[in-house]
Amino acid sequence: MNSYERFCFNLLGERMKEKREPYSQLRNDLISARFRTQFEVYLSTAFVSAIIVGLSAAFVIGLITWVLKLPTLIKYKGAVPALLVPLSANSLVIGTIAVTIFSLLVFGGITYAAFIMYPGIEASNRRRNIDASLPYAINYVTSMSTAGITPAEIFRLLGDSPIYGESSVESRYIVREIDIFGRDLIDALRLVSASTPSKRMKEFLQGAMASISSGGNLTEYFRTKADQYALENRQTQKMFLETLGLIAESYVTAMVAGTLFLIILQSIMSVLSGDNRPLFLYAIVYLMIPFGSAMFVIMISSLTPET
Repeated sequence: MNSYERFCFNLLGERMKEKREPYSQLRNDLISARFRTQFEVYLSTAFVSAIIVGLSAAFVIGLITWVLKLPTLIKYKGAVPALLVPLSANSLVIGTIAVTIFSLLVFGGITYAAFIMYPGIEASNRRRNIDASLPYAINYVTSMSTAGITPAEIFRLLGDSPIYGESSVESRYIVREIDIFGRDLIDALRLVSASTPSKRMKEFLQGAMASISSGGNLTEYFRTKADQYALENRQTQKMFLETLGLIAESYVTAMVAGTLFLIILQSIMSVLSGDNRPLFLYAIVYLMIPFGSAMFVIMISSLTPET
């Protein structure tokens, strides 16, 4: 906890303890994202940051509105109710107050929403990383188990191997529950499986718990899961390549052939009509093509599995 978070917690921490139930999803996201910040501290920081950003933006935008006298530039030529006519003399003051309040609500709300959404986004990113690295981590676990290493030591070695990404992080939390809190392996697996954002990791840990509790062959369980996740990984990669091919065909059709056809058609129409300012052509070149290409890039980036 840094000094700013400590200040926010001292200011609102006691009140935030009452919001555990309404913000249960945020609390779960913080745990799944493995944030070290406590729920009360994070929510207090969110509220204080939203207020600070909202007030700062409201002050700056309100000052610009007042100095440039922006409300006086608005001219309404329609019928105005008689009740509002006397207010026109104070349009600068009323407009500045309205813009200030609007800026406070908008920027403060955006800041607060960003704080609330960020843990969920991080938990989703961790889920993708775990799902991508889990097949390789299980292969490592299977090799260690075949060598006769105990289950607790296997998860300790996996946690010490950073090449397996977030799967190693989950293993480190299992080891932490054993070493620091004195829990046995089954309780540690149960707690981590309840908080991990990955359903595949949850299924794997719960299966390991069942195998240990029943005295089953843990090495055989690891080997079975390694084969299963390797097969699922190949199927996922195959589906991704097929989807990528479909997106590539769509891009060529929509953003290359489609825009080229529209440019030629609009150019011919501009020549025939004698239009010296073909606005639609400008919109195609400067808006449709850049934004369309950016949307395809974002789409591909969101679909690409973690490496």
